[in-house]
Amino acid sequence: MNIFRFAGDMTHLASVLVLLLKIHTIKSCAGVSLKTQELYAIVFATRYLDIFTDFISLYNTFMKLVFLGSSFSIVWYMRSHKIVRRSYDKDQDTFRHYFLIVPCLLLAMIINEKFTFREVLWTFSLFLEAVAILPQLVLLQRTRNIDNLTGQYIFLLGAYRAFYIFNWIYRYFTEPHYVHWIPWIAGLLQTLLYGDFFYYYFHSWKNNKKLQLPA
Repeated sequence: MNIFRFAGDMTHLASVLVLLLKIHTIKSCAGVSLKTQELYAIVFATRYLDIFTDFISLYNTFMKLVFLGSSFSIVWYMRSHKIVRRSYDKDQDTFRHYFLIVPCLLLAMIINEKFTFREVLWTFSLFLEAVAILPQLVLLQRTRNIDNLTGQYIFLLGAYRAFYIFNWIYRYFTEPHYVHWIPWIAGLLQTLLYGDFFYYYFHSWKNNKKLQLPA
C-alpha cells in the first residue's frame, strides 16, 4: 500500500463518519440524498461479494465491513428512524436513480475484464459508483441549502476518488504490468462530476461564505 491509497481510504472513511455524525448526533438528514445512499449500498454490496471467501488482509476486510455496514445503516436511518426520516426532503430528492442502475449493469456485461458473475458485478459497482453522486448534487442544486457537515461529506467523497487516481498513477509507474483501464475511466468520470462542487466549495472557503450551488 502506498500513501495515496491510504489517504484515499482515510478520506473515504472520514466522509462516512462525517455523515453518520450528522445523522446520529443531530438526528437530521436534511440535504442528504437517500437516492445516492441507496446507490452506494448497492455499490458496496456488489463489489465486496468476496469478503467471506477471499482473505487479503485484516485491514482490507475491516474496511469492507465498515463501508458495507455504514452504507446500509445510513439507508436505514433515512428510511426507518422515527426522528431522522422526518428531516428527509423527499419532494426535492426526485432524481430517478433506478435509471442509472440498468445502463451500468448492461455496460458491465459488455465491457469487463472477464465475463464471470463476480467480475461483472465488480465492474458494475465501478460504473455505478462513478454516477452515484448525481442525485446528491442535483438535490443540493435544488435546495441550495448546504450545511457544513453535508458540504464536508461531499468534499471528502470527492477527495477520496482524487487520491485514488494518484494511487493508480503511482502504481502504473512503480508496478510492472499494472494496467486496469476500466476503474481508471470510471474513477476519472466520478472525479470530474465533483468539479463544479469543488469550485464553489473552495470559493466559499476562500471568501468565508456559506456554501451555495447555483440553481
